[in-house]
Amino acid sequence: MLNNKLSQRLSAEYLGSMVLVVAAISPIILGYHVLGASIAVAVLMDAVAVGFVLFVLIEILGPVSYCHINPAVTLAMMVSRDIGVKTGILYIIVQFAGGLSGTAVSHLMFFHEEFFELATISDVVRSDGAFIGEFFGTFMLVLTIYGCMHKKSKQAGLIIGLLVGGLLISTSSTMFANPQVTLARMFTFAAGGVRPIDGAIFIVIQVMAALSATFMAGFLFPGSSPEPAARETQGRR
Repeated sequence: MLNNKLSQRLSAEYLGSMVLVVAAISPIILGYHVLGASIAVAVLMDAVAVGFVLFVLIEILGPVSYCHINPAVTLAMMVSRDIGVKTGILYIIVQFAGGLSGTAVSHLMFFHEEFFELATISDVVRSDGAFIGEFFGTFMLVLTIYGCMHKKSKQAGLIIGLLVGGLLISTSSTMFANPQVTLARMFTFAAGGVRPIDGAIFIVIQVMAALSATFMAGFLFPGSSPEPAARETQGRR
């Protein structure tokens, strides 16, 4: 049975994951499919939306669950022993559930449009150089998180939001950098989707990049703990 504290953390991870996916999918639908903007403008809208929303999520949910909302981040924290394995697994489960819920919410916002589908299999190809983009984007995201925690930065939400928004329009993959977002975007009709085969490769690359960033963080920031409170409570999980 889950204690109240853990229930709050899992709820925050579910909600944050859902809202992040809405921010990633809905601007593409609104800009490209509804307003008729070019895909370039729609991607720019997406970068602004994701960066802004991520900042807000980190600020309001960070004190509750540290706002991972990303299985790659949670895995990194598990490897560096900054979150318990059992708690980390629960985090990852609710993150994926939240992401899929986010896809449904994004679609339902446009149920009145002719193109509406509640769920579908994306056929958007993202291959070749996009794989390098995913490694780079995920690596930088995880390394930045460790850096912010090492410096005990009070601007982590702003820093991470700006990083993700900036890399979304700087990488060939448009910066998924998140396994739950990747899975969620396999089931959207939006131009921001990804076909399952490419999405599966993305997820493998994201995990590899997160682990590489964890190793690099240990070298650059020795003795740091991204989640100092997690170590104190780990024995009770």
